[in-house]
Amino acid sequence: MSAPQFDPATYAAQLAEKAARLAELLAPFAAPAAEIFDSPREHYRLRAEFRLWREDGQRHYAMFEPGDKHKAILIDDFPIASRRINELMPQLKAAWQASEVLGFKLFQVEFLTTLAGDALITLAYHRPLDEAWQAEAEQLAARLGVSLVGRSKGKRIVIGRDYVEEELVVAGRTFRYRQPEGAFTQPNGEVCQKMLGWAYEALGERDDDLLELYCGNGNFTLPLATRVRRVLATEISKASVNAALANIADNGAGNIELVRLSAEELTQALNEVRPFRRLVHIDLKSYQFGSIFVDPPRAGMDPDTCELARRFERILYISCNPETLAANIAQLHDTHRIERCALFDQFPYTHHMEAGVLLVRR
Repeated sequence: MSAPQFDPATYAAQLAEKAARLAELLAPFAAPAAEIFDSPREHYRLRAEFRLWREDGQRHYAMFEPGDKHKAILIDDFPIASRRINELMPQLKAAWQASEVLGFKLFQVEFLTTLAGDALITLAYHRPLDEAWQAEAEQLAARLGVSLVGRSKGKRIVIGRDYVEEELVVAGRTFRYRQPEGAFTQPNGEVCQKMLGWAYEALGERDDDLLELYCGNGNFTLPLATRVRRVLATEISKASVNAALANIADNGAGNIELVRLSAEELTQALNEVRPFRRLVHIDLKSYQFGSIFVDPPRAGMDPDTCELARRFERILYISCNPETLAANIAQLHDTHRIERCALFDQFPYTHHMEAGVLLVRR
């Protein structure tokens, strides 16, 4: 991970550039003007990962330019990261400098925080972790008020919890989320909240069912489930499935069924290509799907999943790669038109952006 070129004075110009790029990508499909959701200018990133670099006999937080693992950029603070991460960085550094047990062969540090104020630190080592390490790590976790995970080859020691707890407000309602260490979560919490609000509004109040592919930890699933009769959600990552099941239970969302299948496998199941044991408790024919929600990886939807999406009245699509979004829309454009679109600035000071579109059948 390299440090973005951080300059709040350039933010408005960069955001305008992204908006122009998205408009250009969606122009062939007669898209309406995008709704623009900006980011806080600083302290917006809820997670950060640093390698440690030895200089003058001390270990320092470091980042690298892409493709160059030999020229370290030493870091004392990190203005794009949350205030909680910036508070913890010097305290943690002082702890490993003061303790041979905590500092010996420590090579990487990860921070995971939430808008709700929770924090988890992961320490990665090139050595086995023993009881002496655990004793000092427990004292450190208590002193900093965090959960702590120690990782070494083949071993993982958890002090406190191996997840953080987040609270996000959508349409006046608070949703609680467990976000596990090592699993994907949206890094920009303020913009994530805006994404959830937009998706909630775009879907609207429905009296039929929603199919969700790539549901992750249930980030979108929970608020969208309040807009429909029932949700069938799929996810392939075991850590994300476990977090989603916990989040569904914690929020008392009784109208969500979650199955551990890939988008491709669910497509096969709906096309009755083959049965799946993991679907044995699900009566697929009982669902009346009016909408599909997708938040695919950077590669976008594969052609078969695109063809599956075409069957639905409404396709709500969140994308982390507008190029593959445009390619998918090209496949769907003969049957669906863009009714709403949005730009979410999850990653200020980089070229990356998230986009959302609502496609409705012509």
